[in-house]
Amino acid sequence: MGNNNLYRLDDEVRQTPEQDGSENQPESQAGQVSNQALTVDDIVSEAVNQPTVEEQKRGQLRQMLRDTRIKTDTDVPPEKYALEVDGKGIFALRDIHAVKAKAKAGKTTVLKVCVAALLKGQVFRVKSLLNAPRILYFDTEQNQADAKKILEDVARMTGLIPSEIDRLVSLYALRRTEREFLLPMFELALQEEHPLVIFLDGIVELVQSFNDEVASKELIKELLKLCDVHGCAIVCVLHTNKADEDHNMRGHLGTMLAQKAGTVLECRKERGSSIITVTCSEARHQEMPDWSIAFDEEGCIVDADELRRQLLEQRKADQQQRRLEAYVKEKQERLEQCLRIVSENGGLISRKQLTERLVKALERERSTVASYISAWLKDGSLLMVNDMIQLSANQSLPFSPR
Repeated sequence: MGNNNLYRLDDEVRQTPEQDGSENQPESQAGQVSNQALTVDDIVSEAVNQPTVEEQKRGQLRQMLRDTRIKTDTDVPPEKYALEVDGKGIFALRDIHAVKAKAKAGKTTVLKVCVAALLKGQVFRVKSLLNAPRILYFDTEQNQADAKKILEDVARMTGLIPSEIDRLVSLYALRRTEREFLLPMFELALQEEHPLVIFLDGIVELVQSFNDEVASKELIKELLKLCDVHGCAIVCVLHTNKADEDHNMRGHLGTMLAQKAGTVLECRKERGSSIITVTCSEARHQEMPDWSIAFDEEGCIVDADELRRQLLEQRKADQQQRRLEAYVKEKQERLEQCLRIVSENGGLISRKQLTERLVKALERERSTVASYISAWLKDGSLLMVNDMIQLSANQSLPFSPR
């Protein structure tokens, strides 16, 4: 191009060192250029060495595995239960639990006893293992009047003054609260009140549908996290399915709750009585023994273990009586069938013929019918004369031939 002071590189005109005079620049400026070049190299090198998103995820998973691994020398604190019955613990802290029942089967009454035991130390056979714990009670099902009756019944069972109950128990009536506010309110109450035992009466209200599998899993996981963070026990109340013979909790929510719960108690009203019996249907460790409560004539909650024992004994006696009556009736019907056959045969019949006809009439095995005939001959209901069976004197032709 005619000008030795210019050269072209990648379509860009650049000056030669001679033209820009860099050869005459001070050494300090040359050093700055060198330092800048090093800084750029460092930045590029650091960027290249940064872990990728995939590597970061693997690192997080690796750390989670380290944090959750249990080894032979891992220090794991023993379970601490909130309550016990006859030495068997229930409602362990840092875990969720369940109380289930049919509608109007006494769930709230059972919770009242649990709250009273936690406050007083022991009510009936239910004993507290905590020292004056703070209790949170979220009631999403009852109106305010019925919710307040919880505190009234607790006061009656414990004898505590109202201010002491209010200091230890935070009861919220949330029947009219919109669903989207319930879980945030629940979390806030845990943060501010620091309860050790929480009763969530009506967990179903925290999901739009108890058959929503995804929402049910998310809710149970969130409750498990809250248990772990706050070191508390969360007792969730949920109805069982409507069919009498079905004792499973309702929907996917019930399935998830049953899978994760440390203890599942079931409340049942004894048939034909006002007695409420609490059984342990599922437990990770030892099962709690059954216990019973009822209302007396004045409407007070009372221990009903003895009443239930008497009820069960009476039921057993009645059942045995019904079985005896049914046995006697069936035995008499067999004899009447035999006498009818003999009567229809003119009052005299061979044993072989009688056996064959009874096998067909009674639909029994031949050996069984043979034992019947032997018993009738022994007790005198039938007579054997000249190898022929006939009616005894007191069974003389009571049936008319057909």
